[in-house]
Amino acid sequence: MTEIVLMSDPRVAAIPVAECGERLVDVRLEGSLLVDTRKQDPADAFAYLRDGVLDRLLKAQALLPRGLRLLFVEGYRPPALQRKYFEEYADQLRTGNPEWPAEQIHSAASRYVSPPDIAPHSAGAAVDLTLADTSGRELDLGTRMNANPEESAGACYTDALNISEEARANRNLLGSVLTAAGLVNYPTEWWHWSFGDRYWAMVTGEAAALYGPKEIGEPSRSQH
Repeated sequence: MTEIVLMSDPRVAAIPVAECGERLVDVRLEGSLLVDTRKQDPADAFAYLRDGVLDRLLKAQALLPRGLRLLFVEGYRPPALQRKYFEEYADQLRTGNPEWPAEQIHSAASRYVSPPDIAPHSAGAAVDLTLADTSGRELDLGTRMNANPEESAGACYTDALNISEEARANRNLLGSVLTAAGLVNYPTEWWHWSFGDRYWAMVTGEAAALYGPKEIGEPSRSQH
């Protein structure tokens, strides 16, 4: 089995960020992605991504067979919200496993929620998404989106064996178009894909990430 490198791995944190200053854009304005509202927040931050990530999603969608679409669920996540999600899940693990040391809690939590200091979502670099038909009906990908390893018996892992043949075929299709467009997957979450963040840089062998944590109101720098 291929080694799974978690977000908490020091190799990920060691990658520098060469922030390119690219803007965060609202994916809904482009108009061709199906956008689900289950993770909508009061500021509508969920619908934002870096320009370059959105471009690649549109390229991936163009590679899908007729009648299928990408269903966008969550993109940008403000750093404070990321911290809240991570701490809540770590607390659940701590309650269920009181004998685990702090380092083990941190590592286990990062299978499901990225540590706040390196989170791709907080850089506008990551997207949680699935496949749907043109009416928005989701295809079977083996688990609900955002299922954690405990509830899914590990079926949330992208290469999990305990899913149906149909779900495996759908995961393979999703992965093939997103990989062709330049995104990388976080292997403990079949729905999580990113471009330009530290994890992407580690997987692709790039010397630095293009995007670091960003607040949604920050002005973009010129890229010239």
